Amino acid sequence: MMNKYLIRLDDACPHMSLVKWAQMENILDKFGVKPLVGLIPNNEDSTICIDKEDSNFWSLVKTWEQKGWTMALHGYNHVCTTNNGGLNPVHKRSEFAGLPLEEQQYKISQGYSILKKNDIEPEWFFAPSHTFDENTLEAIKLCTSIKYVSDMIATKPYIFHGLTFVPCQMGRLREMPISGYWCACYHPNIMKDEEFAMLESFLVTHKDDFISFAELPEPGKKTLKDRILGFAYYTLRKIKR
Repeated sequence: MMNKYLIRLDDACPHMSLVKWAQMENILDKFGVKPLVGLIPNNEDSTICIDKEDSNFWSLVKTWEQKGWTMALHGYNHVCTTNNGGLNPVHKRSEFAGLPLEEQQYKISQGYSILKKNDIEPEWFFAPSHTFDENTLEAIKLCTSIKYVSDMIATKPYIFHGLTFVPCQMGRLREMPISGYWCACYHPNIMKDEEFAMLESFLVTHKDDFISFAELPEPGKKTLKDRILGFAYYTLRKIKR
């Protein structure tokens, strides 16, 4: 059985917890893991205003990029205003899903411009709460040169609506029973010490099974197995809610 693992880090912004992000950075550097990092261009979400605004934030982002970390546009202001789960109904809330195309174009273009002004030109996108719809994907194509989206449920990358989707299937790393490319989404701002310890323990055991986002295989068509996996996942989420 062949499993490859990836790590995604959500909610990097000037108000993030510098202590916890440094803790995450030290662990990943120790094992040579190069994550995908979600950058919030204009954070207005008070729940992730952990520290005072860091004037050196964008310099830190460039340091990450120089180490081979991959940067992603993570929405615009990280504020959910709809109860729409969209194409990936992991939650029933969204910054994007359910909004008109024009409004989504504004959010995407403004966020993308902020990153470019700070010398970051992302090729990746993922939405707050994992939720987006067809208008989000259209806005991405109309307003940016982004090629990749991190989200949805599958075992390997595939093409959808003219973009490459790299699935993000879990909130913490665990051994998976079927072969695939498995991405875990971590939120350093709210992680506890035991969660950092669990992450490091998994890395000790599986350090040779990690790849960077630049090492992913070429996307193909979504397989029947992955369609069934996605249906089962969303059904279970619905039942739990």
